Formats: sequence, structure tokens, C-alpha cells
Amino acid sequence: MGREMEEVRAGLVRSTVYDCDVLVIGGGIVGLSTAYAITRAAPGTRVTVLEKEPGPARHQTGRNSGVIHSGVYYRPGSLKARYAVRGAAEMVKFCAEYGIDHAVTGKLIVATDRAELPRLHALVQRGRENGIPVRELSGAQIQEYEPEVRGLAAIHVGTTGICDYVAVARQLARASGAEIRYGAEVHRVDRRPGLGVAVRTRTGDVLRARVLVNCGGLHCDRIARLTGDDTGMRIVPFRGEYYELARPELVRGLVYPVPDPAFPFLGVHLTRGIDGGVHVGPNAVPALAREGYGWGVVRPRELGATLAWPGSWRIARRHWRYGAGELRRSLSRSAFTTAVRRLLPAVTEDDLVAAPAGVRAQAVLADGTLVDDFLIKEGAHAVHVLNAPSPAATASLPIGREVARRALAMLADQAPPGRPAPRRAG
Repeated sequence: MGREMEEVRAGLVRSTVYDCDVLVIGGGIVGLSTAYAITRAAPGTRVTVLEKEPGPARHQTGRNSGVIHSGVYYRPGSLKARYAVRGAAEMVKFCAEYGIDHAVTGKLIVATDRAELPRLHALVQRGRENGIPVRELSGAQIQEYEPEVRGLAAIHVGTTGICDYVAVARQLARASGAEIRYGAEVHRVDRRPGLGVAVRTRTGDVLRARVLVNCGGLHCDRIARLTGDDTGMRIVPFRGEYYELARPELVRGLVYPVPDPAFPFLGVHLTRGIDGGVHVGPNAVPALAREGYGWGVVRPRELGATLAWPGSWRIARRHWRYGAGELRRSLSRSAFTTAVRRLLPAVTEDDLVAAPAGVRAQAVLADGTLVDDFLIKEGAHAVHVLNAPSPAATASLPIGREVARRALAMLADQAPPGRPAPRRAG
């Protein structure tokens, strides 16, 4: 009986007409890097990318400060540490190969209070464990790098850089050879064990694939639930608000505060971008919609889903003091300026010009734990990227390869009799 059922299943697989082998949902840098990695590893694999926006990189990828992170912050052995260190070098190489604007600038992490000094020294040790060269600086030595910055001590991390991540995403799309469908928002997912997935878009198009890869970013948990997988987490969106520095000559490069290890946010920092302007920010406040780039953007259904998740209330109870400070800096430019002046005393309120905000897709568990590491889970015929905030842009090439490895392994397992599995290059 078992053999007969297997033969029936194999016959159904052979008779099913697939539009592609792998269907990637999400046209941000992680989704496009995954498509790129699949076609590099297994030439001939048919890949389609669905992106609901009219172009790539419209959300997290295109709304950050463009930093190529060194990996100095992340727990040794974690995916963030391994992929950021590897990804930073690969991102510089990728940009150089394709003529994309980038620079290796280095950055300062500055302690402005004695209570921060132990955390600064811990970062030195963590950086060295992650294989990152770090130079310790006294308060006076800070001005060798940044004449207008003040602090008690600092570290200089030479491997940090900047680049144009939107240009990187566009190049990944071109180089992947995948079919990219813009304006294709996913509406329904139908998964049949042993057969694959069928995805219906808002416009009524239906695509059938052997494997689905969910790189939906701000909507990844929703896509996972449409697929039928219970991930045990929800995306809670946090808006990061930025200003542009009206006097960019005050900052030469990249200047960061010492982060609080209890939170996955790096604090308000100063970033000279690839265009020569200096971004100041971001803070971190709850967004009232998945794509809530301002206080005026409210989507009641999305907000209700966030409030219904028990982890949201547990975060609020546990970290209300931190949240109150972030909220105050969001509502008061004067309070934001005060935070910046800890690093850059010369800055005034008039120096801060409002700039576009971003929203971080932060995975939160039911107990209120903020998922700290990258999170990738598998279901039947599906790979879900469920937590990929910063430094995911830096780490996008290694993340893409890992997701591609899992998707290709699923394809190999599904290959019916008489049909060869995708061949991996190299």
C-alpha cells in the first residue's frame, strides 16, 4: 500500500505544472540575495520573486543609514556575528565588482559616561573574539578622528563602511537572472504536502512552485501564517526617525554611542553617508502600522494585531522607562538634540532637518523576548526568514546563501523519479 501511494504521489508531482522551482516572496535585499544565491549555486533553477511594491528595496533595505556593519556588537558564534563579519567583506567586494558607490570609513564607538566604560571594554573583547581589529582610544585621541566629538574613551573599528544598498539590491535582481514581478502582493497561499505551493496575488495571478521562500520582512509572520506554519513569534514594528545634519562638516565619518546590551537597537548615531550628507538617528518608537513611517500612519487592523500579541504588553511592562525616553525624543526635537549633544556638543536644534524614517521588523516571542539573532525556520515546502533587521543588509549575501541552501535541499528531496534534482555549481 505504501509503495502504491508513493507511486501516486510521484505521478501527481510529474503531472503538476510549476511556474517556477522556487518562489521568493519579498524584493528587499535578503529576498534578492536569496534569488541570486540560488541561481549561482544551481544554474537552471527557475526562480520568481514577488514584490508588492513597484520596485525593489522600498522598506527596510532602502530606509536605513547605509552602514556596512563590522560585526563588533554581536554575540560570538551567533548568526549575526558570523554573517556580519563575513558579509561586510563580501559586500565591499560586491560593490567594487559592480561599480556600486561604497567606502570603508571605519567608525568610533564613544563612551560619554563612566557607567558606559565597562560596556565599551566588553565591546573590545567581543570584537576581538569575532576577529575584528579594534583600537582603543582615550578621550583626547577621539579628536584625531572626529574633532567635534567629545567622550571619555572610544574604540575605533576600521572595517566598518558605507554603501548604497538600493543599488546593491537592484544589481542582485539583475545578476540573479530571476523573474522579478513588482506590484505582486501575496493574497493567499495554498500548500499541498508532496506537491508544493500555489500563491495567489491581489491581482488574481496564480503561481505554482515546488518551494516557497518567505523574505517578507515587515510581513513575514503574516506570510508564514498564510502558508500554514505557526512560527511562535510576531513582528512588532518599531519606527526609527532620522534627521539630516544641516552642518555636515561637523562629522567626518561614523560615530556611535555605547549600546545598551538589553536592547537590539544601537542608539542615536551619526553617519556620513555615501552622498556626503550626515544622518542623525534613529530612535526606536512603536509604529502604529507595519509601514508606519509617521505618527499619522495608523492601520487599525495591524495595530490591533500587535496589541493582541501578549509579547507586546510584556515588552511594554518590562522596558517602559526606555520606551518613555524614546517616545519623548520622538515628540520633542529639543530632547532629540540633547541626546545628540552627548556625542556632538556643537550641534543645535536648528542643525537637525527632518529626514525619512524607517521601520524595523522586530520579531517578538509571546513571553516578550525580543529575538536578538537572525531567525530562519522551515516548514513543508517553505523556508521562512522571520527576523532579519540590522545588520541584515550587511549580512545579506551570507543570509541569502544559507536560505538558498535550505531551499535547494528541499528541491532535491522533492525530485520525482526520472527528474534530476537541481545541480549545484562547484
